[in-house]
Amino acid sequence: MTESTQHLTAQAQPETPAFTQRSWLKTTAMVSGLAVAMLATNALAAWPRNPVAALAIGPLLALAMISLYIWTVGRVEHRKAVELGAAKRWRHILAGTGLGLLMSGATVGILALCGAYAITGWGSVSGMLAVAGMMCAIAVSEEVFFRGVVFRLLRGRWGTTVALGISAVLFGLVHLVNPDASLWGAFAIMIEAGIMLGAAYLATGSLWLAIGVHFGWNFAITGLFGSVTSGSEARESLVTATSSGPDWLSGGSFGPEASIVAILVCSAAIVVFLVVARNRAKAN
Repeated sequence: MTESTQHLTAQAQPETPAFTQRSWLKTTAMVSGLAVAMLATNALAAWPRNPVAALAIGPLLALAMISLYIWTVGRVEHRKAVELGAAKRWRHILAGTGLGLLMSGATVGILALCGAYAITGWGSVSGMLAVAGMMCAIAVSEEVFFRGVVFRLLRGRWGTTVALGISAVLFGLVHLVNPDASLWGAFAIMIEAGIMLGAAYLATGSLWLAIGVHFGWNFAITGLFGSVTSGSEARESLVTATSSGPDWLSGGSFGPEASIVAILVCSAAIVVFLVVARNRAKAN
């Protein structure tokens, strides 16, 4: 284990429960219940195509998922969910959303310069808004479960390195159920989202930055740039676009997330987040 990892692991973790035989049963029930809630939230969020319905349902589902997590943590772990605290909440959400938009824009921009992405026309503002509502719910549900539950509990038990690795692998594998999924795409998601969003959580100690990055990235890729996200079905977007070239460059049917460009862009973000997390750990 490197010195920086030791700092991250040694960092105070008031949100991590002490495991006993009884708490294992409660924790297993919590993990299972929140996993079902995540899957249900994502399914319901993807259902409405009307922008008004999507913009109403998406945030409501996100709020329900957050409320369920806070209530469950209080009942099972007997603590406040400080990882979803109000301190710097909106600052982290806005910063994360901006970072997600910036990284997706950089990825698509490089792909365009390489001839792997081209805008073909205008799409639909209403479609873009529907995507925003859907991605709001998905970003919250997946971050609450994978970073708030899976990563946090694994970290408390086996440390930061193991938690980052296992939670990232699980996050990548879950995306294999999407219509145009691939092993390469799942591997790319493991790095770009699984590790990067875990690092974003480490950098702040809260889930809000990771939620913002997740939302900004997904919304931009699908709602603004007219590409698919993680091999999921296509949606109406602000512009229509086509991709071309080898799959390792364009991402193929999985979307830009399976592009080597996206992996490199997100890897740069991982380094930044981990440096911030190490400095935060040293300060504590």
